[in-house]
Amino acid sequence: MSIYREYDIRGIYEKELNEQSVVRIGFALASKIDGDYVAVGYDARSHSPILFEYLVRGLNAGGKKVLGMGLVPTPVNYFTNYQEWDGITPSASVMITGSHNPSEYNGFKITVNKAPFFGEDIYALGRECEAMAMPHEAPRDVTEINAVDRYVDFLVSEFAHLKGMDTKIVYDCGNGVAGVVTEDVFSRLELHTKGLYVEPDGTFPNHHPDPSDEHNLQDVKKLLEEEGDIAFAYDGDADRIAVLTHKNNIKGDMMALLYSMKMDKPTIVGEVKCSQVMYDELERRGATVIMYKTGHSNLKVKMKEVGADLACEVSGHVFFKNRYFGYDDAIYATLRMLELVHDGIDLDAELAKLPVVFSTEEIKVQTTESEKFKIIDRVKELLKNPPATFPTIKDIIEVDGVRINFEHGWGLVRASNTTPVLVTRFESTSKEEAVVYEKAINDLILEAKNSL
Repeated sequence: MSIYREYDIRGIYEKELNEQSVVRIGFALASKIDGDYVAVGYDARSHSPILFEYLVRGLNAGGKKVLGMGLVPTPVNYFTNYQEWDGITPSASVMITGSHNPSEYNGFKITVNKAPFFGEDIYALGRECEAMAMPHEAPRDVTEINAVDRYVDFLVSEFAHLKGMDTKIVYDCGNGVAGVVTEDVFSRLELHTKGLYVEPDGTFPNHHPDPSDEHNLQDVKKLLEEEGDIAFAYDGDADRIAVLTHKNNIKGDMMALLYSMKMDKPTIVGEVKCSQVMYDELERRGATVIMYKTGHSNLKVKMKEVGADLACEVSGHVFFKNRYFGYDDAIYATLRMLELVHDGIDLDAELAKLPVVFSTEEIKVQTTESEKFKIIDRVKELLKNPPATFPTIKDIIEVDGVRINFEHGWGLVRASNTTPVLVTRFESTSKEEAVVYEKAINDLILEAKNSL
């Protein structure tokens, strides 16, 4: 059951994701889908085509036909749900990807009726798979579709006004699947680009495909310094983006501030890890801002519920409903950022106008799957009567873990939905205060752990 996560299914190839488990996943999933067709694509890992065949067997046995798109980025997989293929609109899609995990991992990101299939739906699917026998085999039923060309045509049409812009662009695909589309898009738009590690290679020979980790950005930073005006980097399946200038590594919450400059009083959803500067500045501009749970599935669902134009995670998931379909797409986000530059917006100058705050990266506290949520509950109890030395609390937000607002900043502790860790983050108008908040909350976490 450990492979069934809050947002997707993920595990180690052969050990956890094998013929037995994946055929059953496909068969069980088929019963959750109303229509006849499921679109399936996969990432660059060497075992992804093998898992594709296992999944197809299960879906076919469950009575579903498969639209096979081959090697694609995750956003292309999402895109297929909004397209007709010879009169067929798929009722669901599955992306076979291990995202930014090490090469021995793989998994499934599932969309049903244009909405994420996650949370209790995934856990229930897992329980069903564990209890079932292997289904009988049905005839293979796969129709190949060219989703990549359709997606590239769409982007080139949508961003035709960028054609020939003179900005020098460098980027790093990390040997993930972004390179499947970036080359065609950039070439057809006649952009001045230079790419690193563009060739998909699921062994990730150059660096780990996770742009939220500074260590993985060293090569593209060097290239930016030598040859570029702006840089982009992508994770393994191209649904997360890093944006770098000569002065800034622009995190997802600051990207949202920049993107929203071209929107009229938008509704924007941010996660609990986003800077207070983002929330305050957006409200000052007249935007409606909603703080919600971390997780790409959570944000997509919330966006639909409130009719949001944009959503963001600090880690680089950016979701556009404004002029798009409402899912996270790093290639699309690249072109929207270039659009700002094309329209004369100085990204660094805009960021320099914002209040200066001191923020930590995400700090992970190791714990266990069985204890992580218990610790959060205990922290909530302790905050009802905090120690005398605890910083003054203005208010507490419990939408996802505990975000404590202090006089000059905030601190967050939440349980990761995908790993056995607590995630903390701290922000203040002074570095010293941020350290104070970090120590106070860490002491509270330790007391909570010791009291279990």
